[in-house]
Amino acid sequence: MTKVRPTLPLALYRSATGLLQPLAPAVLRRRAARGKEDPERLGERLGRAGRLRPDGPLVWLHGVSVGETQSLLPLVDALRRRRPGATLLVTSGTVTSAALLARRLPAGVIHQFAPVDTPDAVRRFLDHWRPDLGLFVESEMWPNLIAAARARGVRLALLSARMTEASARHWSRTPGSARALLGAFDLVLPQDEATETRLARLGAAVGPRLNLKLVGAPLPFDPAELARLRAAVGARKVVLAASTHPGEEAPVAAAVARAAPDQAPLLVLAPRHPDRAGEISREFAGRRLARRSLGEPLAADTEIYLADTLGELGLLFELADVVVMGGGFVPGIGGHNPLEPARHGRPILTGPHAFNAADVYREMFAEVAAIEALDFDALARHLAGLLAYPAIARRIGEAALGYAERQGQALDAALARLDPLLPA
Repeated sequence: MTKVRPTLPLALYRSATGLLQPLAPAVLRRRAARGKEDPERLGERLGRAGRLRPDGPLVWLHGVSVGETQSLLPLVDALRRRRPGATLLVTSGTVTSAALLARRLPAGVIHQFAPVDTPDAVRRFLDHWRPDLGLFVESEMWPNLIAAARARGVRLALLSARMTEASARHWSRTPGSARALLGAFDLVLPQDEATETRLARLGAAVGPRLNLKLVGAPLPFDPAELARLRAAVGARKVVLAASTHPGEEAPVAAAVARAAPDQAPLLVLAPRHPDRAGEISREFAGRRLARRSLGEPLAADTEIYLADTLGELGLLFELADVVVMGGGFVPGIGGHNPLEPARHGRPILTGPHAFNAADVYREMFAEVAAIEALDFDALARHLAGLLAYPAIARRIGEAALGYAERQGQALDAALARLDPLLPA
């Protein structure tokens, strides 16, 4: 098994992180004070396990934040079916991802916070968990963690790999180190054509494409709560603006109002970061707004329902007649995954800046499984059409669902590639 070749930049990185590691506890405590870390679980970030390791083989899956860890869930389900005797350990790096996994991971799957990439934290983590296989998702390239895992004989795979042009330029400045780290992976499956090209240019042996964010089941929801909300909404149409960012909520609300002034549709706002709820409430001062997190009732005259909670997008997608995906109407964010509403069979609208899912949207646009609104005036026009002609909206939602269901075939192909790496 090939170990990571210790290039000069990698050796300097290890030395620097070794010198800085005494500062890690203080840095983590400061982050915890700002809500960026779980103060009860800081030990895990230093490699001190919060759980005993079960006997037997262990497969370790790692993703950083909510999007990456959520994309791991269909892989977790598939691995449990394929290797029921193996323990699955999922690590992540953010408080919000830990909260999501606490709700969504099946019983028996262990969650831990990932160790910071210092030599001692990495050593403690690997000494305790002793994984047989490590599955990294998207763009996690922590040199100490990768090198130490490989030195212990851990098989490694980089799945649904994503690399931006900026990251590729960064790694191209130390091409030997990039080749050494990428060469540590037994399997590299890029999520799109651009990433495939960049990784191959840096020396990775890439396999077939896999985008884990495009596979999976519909998000879960409580049927009783859905029935309660539908009763509260009554005959009104519902427009859900999902995963919105600053600069999007007010123009979307204006577009909804212009789209159907006689229907008075309900706008449900689900911001990407629910902690912005106070800011959003102030932005709509004077409007009839109800906050879900505060238990404020959804009344007949409610104009805006602020869904400032986590883990309820499945419920909101089911409630919606039309979904406006946020992050694509202002520059620099890149949009969000359209497959989540697509799995619920909802017609989807996005803005012109959804570059993070450009390939997916391009295919969905071609199949009329989603619609691009070039600005907020266009959004109002598209919303007017979808709300006035529900049969057309239904056909677009069905096309979105069909597209989403076809993406599962990529996971089957990836699992066939993973089989030789899985512990017996």
